Amino acid sequence: MTDLPDTPHPDAPHPDPRLPDDGPGAPLEVVVVTGLSGAGKNTAGRVLEDLGFFVVDNLPPALLAPMVELGSRGDVRRFAAVVDVRSRAFSSDLAEAIRGLTDAGHRPRVVYVHARDEVLVRRYESNRREHPLQGSGRLSDGIAAERALLTGIAGEADLWVDTSDLNVHQLRTTLEAAFLDEGALPELTATVLSFGFKYGLPLDADLVVDARFLPNPHWVPELRPLTGRDAPVRDHVLAADDAQQFLDRYLEVLRLLVPGYRREGKKYLTLAVGCTGGKHRSVAIAEEFARRLSAEGVTASARHRDLGRE
Repeated sequence: MTDLPDTPHPDAPHPDPRLPDDGPGAPLEVVVVTGLSGAGKNTAGRVLEDLGFFVVDNLPPALLAPMVELGSRGDVRRFAAVVDVRSRAFSSDLAEAIRGLTDAGHRPRVVYVHARDEVLVRRYESNRREHPLQGSGRLSDGIAAERALLTGIAGEADLWVDTSDLNVHQLRTTLEAAFLDEGALPELTATVLSFGFKYGLPLDADLVVDARFLPNPHWVPELRPLTGRDAPVRDHVLAADDAQQFLDRYLEVLRLLVPGYRREGKKYLTLAVGCTGGKHRSVAIAEEFARRLSAEGVTASARHRDLGRE
């Protein structure tokens, strides 16, 4: 006689069809770390390993799909690969591999790690290493060639991480905010980054706000040596004409954008606030934006790229 299947107890919890199957063959969370040589890809890979990813370093793009397939048959649920230009036919092969993973039902995300040219040169010179694309030319030639090669994949990346002014701990914090387990991560994490326009725009900013229309505390002798973190400067900046209206209006824009970002699965947002030198106005406004976003239920923190640089 054929055994009947067990009938669930009526009070037993029903499986949620929205949750992914965690058994063998289930789709994996896949992260591809790529970017400029010397920018910190290997360090990013080690951070992801600490976050529970199975990480493979220097994986050729052609092997990405087979490795993910093997992982999905076992107990690997989070897979990360560090891919760089040592894999020749890099750009087209990687783009094709990522499309293949998406078509197979996996969830690939690309992290693009980069830094300013002068920072990369300094790092290479301090380690006395040659750039992988340098050949018989100069170090700067290798960096330029690599930037050109990475243009396509950089434009499709889900997260840009500029390590020019980050230490190892700050890089870890950035990646943890993006890739902590779903249960531990809020729906959206925002970094409000102050900067000075005279030092260049932050390349990893999603939104850029210009605070140079506000009166500059640099021209107030007693405020000049202070920063936007100090109460006298903060009060001076926030008391300026139009400062509160500016903050209120832009917060309305963020209220419109944040739900859209969430619907699209975006988990991290970088709002860059600039003034001339990144010391007074941008710092005070960034701190206030972070405070207001936190009050809106967004996990937000302020970071100051150029503070102390002058």
